[in-house]
Amino acid sequence: MPSTKVFSFPTTDDVSHALDAFLAQASSEAIARSGKFTVAFSGGSLPATASKYLAQNTSIDFSRWYVFFADERCVAHDHPDSNYKLVADHLLAPLDGKIPSEQIIPINPQLLDDSDAAAADYQKELESVFGSDEKFPQFDCILLGIGPDGHTCSLFPGFAQLEEKSRWCVGIDNSPKPPPSRITLTMPVLNAARNVAFVVTGAGKRTTIKEIIDQSDVRLPASHVALPRGTVHWFLDDAASQDLTLNKPSEFKL
Repeated sequence: MPSTKVFSFPTTDDVSHALDAFLAQASSEAIARSGKFTVAFSGGSLPATASKYLAQNTSIDFSRWYVFFADERCVAHDHPDSNYKLVADHLLAPLDGKIPSEQIIPINPQLLDDSDAAAADYQKELESVFGSDEKFPQFDCILLGIGPDGHTCSLFPGFAQLEEKSRWCVGIDNSPKPPPSRITLTMPVLNAARNVAFVVTGAGKRTTIKEIIDQSDVRLPASHVALPRGTVHWFLDDAASQDLTLNKPSEFKL
């Protein structure tokens, strides 16, 4: 039975503190279990919110982290639209090499003009860490945001990529949100994870949050994230969660 936990905090800074504690524990448990912590970041405001206090957390063994990207734009690593750049600026640079460079897996910069080839290449990178015999990789944690239309990663309402059942990563060339060319993890990969953490702040997404958490509106891609072997965690601020009535936030405790 899929498990969901909803947490809400007064401010975005409080969300960052909670994510720091959550990721520290998830990392510790994963390293004890398998010797590594596999995590995927999406973009937008999430890397800044999730990373705000991580680099100063001396309890985390970052040398065991493997950093992937839940989706990525087909742009250079130093481009303002790059999710890699966001994570590099907010987490990797402050960590100053604590995560070995070979354990940070961005999009192949040689394949930016072919999203399908870039996606196939990224699946090979995933297989090199998780093993090619697995039906789907089991991430220790995938960090996600949502758009006003309920999209998550680069899985948009009504798009064929949302229905992918076998590939781990797919390309998209007509994203309704620029830039148009991207790669994204697929829904089966999201649902194979041990933990998914949605991070959503601000009143601008309050209606979408209610439609996903209270109403399970299947028209919204984020509503399809349900982990049969894991837990979906919602880290919200009070502005984003204020309209929830059926699934009210619970006290945050690890």
